[in-house]
Amino acid sequence: MKQILSKLTTPWVPARYGKAPYFWLFSFAIMGWKYFYVRPDVQEIGFLTASILVFLPLYFYSFWHNGWRNWLCIAVICAIGIAWAPYNYGGSTFCIFAATMCSRTPETRHAYLSLLALALTVVISSFIFHFEASFWIPAIIFSIPSGVGAIIGERLTRSNESLIKKQEEVEYLAALAERERIARDLHDLLGHTLSVITLKAELAGKLLGRNPVAAKKEIHDIEHTARQALTEVRAAVIGYRATGLGHELQSAKNALDAAQVSLVTDIQQVNISSATENVLALAVREAVTNIIRHAEASLCHIRLSILDHHILLSISDNGVAGKDNAIHKGSGLKGMSERVQALGGSLQILTRPDTAGLQLELSLPLKEKI
Repeated sequence: MKQILSKLTTPWVPARYGKAPYFWLFSFAIMGWKYFYVRPDVQEIGFLTASILVFLPLYFYSFWHNGWRNWLCIAVICAIGIAWAPYNYGGSTFCIFAATMCSRTPETRHAYLSLLALALTVVISSFIFHFEASFWIPAIIFSIPSGVGAIIGERLTRSNESLIKKQEEVEYLAALAERERIARDLHDLLGHTLSVITLKAELAGKLLGRNPVAAKKEIHDIEHTARQALTEVRAAVIGYRATGLGHELQSAKNALDAAQVSLVTDIQQVNISSATENVLALAVREAVTNIIRHAEASLCHIRLSILDHHILLSISDNGVAGKDNAIHKGSGLKGMSERVQALGGSLQILTRPDTAGLQLELSLPLKEKI
């Protein structure tokens, strides 16, 4: 009993069809027109009741299935309509419903072939059994346009559903890309800042007993750096950078000074887009962070120039990270590489032949600020 009640309370047609399939059933009123002037006998009433009881399950079943199951439903319902032809011309309504059910065939070509086969079946049956024109004329005239309209409507509905799914996929991929962007930016921002804070905290601890004034200054710098990091993290989350390459170079100098690494810069003034400047700034941040953490260097050289309509950024050091000629790309370098490739550029990390340090070479197409 619970299963029966569950079947009765669940939707009988997919939600995308709305309420229209239920209203179409009112077209069976045409079968009752005959009984305004002809009293039906018990046998005809029983035949009519049986026909409706067979039709309704097949009708609703056809909305949920396709292929041979749908063709079987079409054949049975068309046969019911033809069986009614000698007794009630309203039996053409069954044929019209069968024609609209052809739209549920997955392939458009097969849907039209099914409709053509149904129409030929009605024509041949009418010719063989000499059905009255009051049956076969509406069965043909209304079945064909109803079937064609249903096929077109079904294809349009499926196209809309496919478009909605694609839009959802695009939104999902956009959200995924945004999460990856935030993850990369937060890694670059926090990795650099935390390295600076760690170095200054170590320095403050060493100075605390010998030079309290200098230790106090370092602690003040730690507070300032932490507040600045909080501002930059908030900016990264909303996809906005208030600082540019110049500010990043100054931050790099402060961080390298704290790590007792000398910085030499050779920067050519260029007019570049904000997207390009953002990638360059983040590359400087990541490279300097790696030098402070791993290189054990005493010198860092940053060079920015233009060659053949490309911006070239070179960052090198004289540290020990490249002694074994093994370069391990962490998440920061991978994120940097992804950002560079997104702008059509290239990124190389090489060992320097003259020293044991590493050299980062970044090339981006020159896109001037509009």
